[in-house]
Amino acid sequence: MSQAQLPRIMRGREWARPVRPARREVLSAAPAVEEGRPPLLFVPGFGHGAWTFAEHWLEHTAGRGFPAYALSLRGHGGSGPAPEATLRAYAHDVTQVAAGLPRQAVLVGHGAGALVVRHALARYPARAAVLVAPVLGDWATLATALRRNPVGTLPAVVGGRLRLSHRQLFSRDLPEADARRYASRLGRAGRRAQWQLLTHRAPEPAVGDPPVLVLGSPDDRVVPPAALTRAARRHGGAPLLFPGMGHDLMLDARWREPIDAILDWLEKDQASA
Repeated sequence: MSQAQLPRIMRGREWARPVRPARREVLSAAPAVEEGRPPLLFVPGFGHGAWTFAEHWLEHTAGRGFPAYALSLRGHGGSGPAPEATLRAYAHDVTQVAAGLPRQAVLVGHGAGALVVRHALARYPARAAVLVAPVLGDWATLATALRRNPVGTLPAVVGGRLRLSHRQLFSRDLPEADARRYASRLGRAGRRAQWQLLTHRAPEPAVGDPPVLVLGSPDDRVVPPAALTRAARRHGGAPLLFPGMGHDLMLDARWREPIDAILDWLEKDQASA
């Protein structure tokens, strides 16, 4: 690592005002045969926990030969409570868990977890990154959420809980019972982190300039197609789209399609490295 990169990773503020430690839930799945492939660290969005990836994607990823891990950000899932958590604390969680993995990891962030991953990339030299249905804190996305779900979105703007309905998160291909069951498991992010989602500074450049894939659905009722395009353009590409799917691609009826596309992309990237 060059001297030019060190100041971006270790800052005086990190020493003067360290992030408080927190108990972190990390779920994992290992491939049957270890082939030295990079591990994937899945980072859920606000209100979601590691369980959202453990439902399908962890085992599927391991079945294709990639070690798979899913982190519950502090205050989410089985991690310790953290009602005053910030984006900085969430990024710290990702950086710390990734640094403890056996090899340089691929960071995969979903929803607001994609923004957390972008902040973590300024601290951790990831092998690659994937932004799934990314909520990156722009006002256009907020306007879409307010238009489609004013009752559930408006409280979050003033420090309350963001409430997303099951029909915002999933396509109608997912059985109603499954959609309601998944939605009932959602929690809430720290109120400070929710507000910072709208008021944060742009993430600093990623360490090492890793390749970044952006994917989502043009039928997502949380992230509009234009937001997907903007996110992909930031990284010099176009979004990979899965029509007919909802926001929570990892739980929706056709969950295999996006994770297979991610793993295909990583295999090609490895082959060309």
